[in-house]
Amino acid sequence: MILYGRNPVREALRGRRAGSVSEVWATAGAAREPWLRDVQMRAVAADEIERRCGSSAHQGLCADAGAYHYASTDDLLRGENPLLVALDQIQDPQNLGSICRSAECAGAAGVVIPERRAAEVTPAVCKASAGAVEHLPVARVRNLADFLADARRAGCWCYGASAEGADGRVPVAYDAPDYSGAGVVLVLGSEGSGLRPRVAGACDELIALPLLGRIESLGVSAAASAVLYEILQSRGRKA
Repeated sequence: MILYGRNPVREALRGRRAGSVSEVWATAGAAREPWLRDVQMRAVAADEIERRCGSSAHQGLCADAGAYHYASTDDLLRGENPLLVALDQIQDPQNLGSICRSAECAGAAGVVIPERRAAEVTPAVCKASAGAVEHLPVARVRNLADFLADARRAGCWCYGASAEGADGRVPVAYDAPDYSGAGVVLVLGSEGSGLRPRVAGACDELIALPLLGRIESLGVSAAASAVLYEILQSRGRKA
């Protein structure tokens, strides 16, 4: 995997993939970054970096970081009262990367994505996450509803973000649940279709953010940030 951009390369060099970064290419300007002082790299022109990574958003830097290794859901659920984010068919790499960035900053234990019909961790996702995926475990599952059932058996409460509700259930306000005292899985659906019925049905409760403006929806990455920090504050209030 050829990463590009200063934050993704920097976090790869100090994250879980640090030992697998085999080569770094940098322009003369990018090579002056202080954190690259002890890194062996090849000085090349900007067009050579773009040719290697396939993007003009490289900021003068790219690196061969090896394959991205996904986490095990068993490991994610093994922690004490974990905060996890489960994504139902999020296909936009920018959304996946942005959500991973927010989840890592909020101290989440990991993100869970489906194996099919969903974005996976690519260089574009690494760039959108500002390197957060180098520290935040990401797991892939064959069936998201089955994972939520496993999470509930492990003692987690699953909250699905759904503005319109599902299965005849009316969502409660996002700040109504008590998120403390147990593991929490925040479940988010795609911006187009939201949560699939079986995934929504596997949630303990549906929650919704208030929409006080004139448009009828909030981007999924923005919704993820808002709810994650409400969960963080709720846990802090109960600590």
